[in-house]
Amino acid sequence: MQQSKNTSSRRSFVKKIAAGAALLGTSGPAILYGKNEAEQVALSRQNRFSANDNIQIALIGAGGMGVEDTKTALQVPGTKLVAVCDLYTGRLGEAKERWGKDLFTTKDYREILDRQDVDAVIIATPDHWHKQISVDALMKGKGAYCEKPMVQNVAEGPAVVQAQQKSGKTYQVGSQGLSSLGNEKAKELYESGAIGQLIYAEGFWARNSPTGAWQYAIPADASPETVDWDRYIANTTKRSFDPLRFFRWRNYRDYGTGVSGDLFVHLFSSLHFVTSSMGPNKVMATGGLRYWKDGREVPDVLLGMFDYPETKAHPAFNLSLRVNFVDGTSGSTYLRMVGSEGAMDVTWDDVFLRKNLTSDPMDAFMSAKSNEFDKALGARKKMLPPKEVHYKVEEGYLGAHYDHFTHFLEGVRNGKPVVEDAVFGYRAAAPALLCNDSYFEEKTVRWDPVAMKKM
Repeated sequence: MQQSKNTSSRRSFVKKIAAGAALLGTSGPAILYGKNEAEQVALSRQNRFSANDNIQIALIGAGGMGVEDTKTALQVPGTKLVAVCDLYTGRLGEAKERWGKDLFTTKDYREILDRQDVDAVIIATPDHWHKQISVDALMKGKGAYCEKPMVQNVAEGPAVVQAQQKSGKTYQVGSQGLSSLGNEKAKELYESGAIGQLIYAEGFWARNSPTGAWQYAIPADASPETVDWDRYIANTTKRSFDPLRFFRWRNYRDYGTGVSGDLFVHLFSSLHFVTSSMGPNKVMATGGLRYWKDGREVPDVLLGMFDYPETKAHPAFNLSLRVNFVDGTSGSTYLRMVGSEGAMDVTWDDVFLRKNLTSDPMDAFMSAKSNEFDKALGARKKMLPPKEVHYKVEEGYLGAHYDHFTHFLEGVRNGKPVVEDAVFGYRAAAPALLCNDSYFEEKTVRWDPVAMKKM
């Protein structure tokens, strides 16, 4: 039944292309015609936001990502920052310099949650604190935006899901690319049957710089006097103060989730959004520490393979993901979806749709009629659709990060559901975290994506 539905939608799409009709979204993009037989379509968004009153937010975890999250959130009209929490004194001082000397600052996140003037929090701590602060924030009646991955291990996921359901508050995971125009167009194209039946997908994320490989700077004043180390390790292995483990936490298993939790999770979020998938049921991984031998405990090259079962939303397909922190050419990222009639390369800012067929190869009637027509007309040339369509964001697009925070803050203000809530966030985080389990335990891992539990 699924195959018949897909075949019908594919034929409909081919007819539209052959007639020269572009597949346009509700945002009303303009059509631009380029060279080399590629049709270019501009993607745009009208950002509607009514600032009836301020949403007052607080930041918990004022490192690099937390600062960028907050700067983006403050671009959304009707948003005000009232408090910041971090365990390093230097970041608290920088927060006051950046956002005002009257800003409330603390090293105890619970003081943030006790404030009546805080409507929502941004949780941008190391991964090992995501679950507890998320649960505490929701149960204190705060909306919460939590950086990805939602939790550090799969066993923590149910607690966050239950806290969101019990509290009724807005909770959104910070894989910001999910809200991009690129992902939205890819979803529209996929659901229209543009690539036919999905067979295979792959994702790639490359970096080629020390910072990209988590070699973050260590402040000169880093010490037990400026860092609340005891609070930092309160829920994990007890050890003496180590500035590397605090400021370069992604490199260590007690605090981070490796390249899979940092980067694979973005690709899972996009893929699951585009295909309406709940996730894979089989996870395998390999890789190694090939270059950054700086004491880190996680690989800098990781290859993951995932089996997706057939569902009402999509056929069974395979996914392969790669992360490379030792790229000698350039950093890059993409998600590619390969179908029976074409493929899409998806980024947050554009989509390349490439067609390889103009009719269904299994349609014997159409094939016979085409042969009869060709014989009658001899060598007459055919009318061909574009080989490639490039959908690209219009100039002035504020970006996926802005859109993601707009969705979150609208949810906090009026209760509008968000896509990347705790359930979606858990289903995106789980295969990334299980990829780590597979790598370190050297075994295949089974997962039930519907019940969200190990098999």
